[in-house]
Amino acid sequence: MNKTKSVSIPKLTKKAQTVFNKWIRNRDQNNGCISCGAQITEAGHYLSAGHYSALRFNEMNTNGQCVRCNRFLSGNLIHYRQGLVKKYGENNVLMLENSVSVRSVKKYSRLELEFIITNYKL
Repeated sequence: MNKTKSVSIPKLTKKAQTVFNKWIRNRDQNNGCISCGAQITEAGHYLSAGHYSALRFNEMNTNGQCVRCNRFLSGNLIHYRQGLVKKYGENNVLMLENSVSVRSVKKYSRLELEFIITNYKL
């Protein structure tokens, strides 16, 4: 019996999120917090993963953040957006923002979650 089949989708989602967030922190470690420039301790989402599950594993939507901006300032979104524009350009940020009306809710399949875990594992 395949070991992964016994793991529930919620547990796979949690593992995929952990692996993806670690990859994001590693990718951005030398850039500083996207919102304020402080040392990165977390991976923060511009468009909330809870509200926009389709963007949960989107590399542009997820960037390194400090705990202060991510948790205590609820993402520090005004400065987060400014950091996104600097990093990706205004047009790309507008496309990301416009995508939420089209792709807000997504239920990930076992195969998609296993793919994310495999591809983002360091």
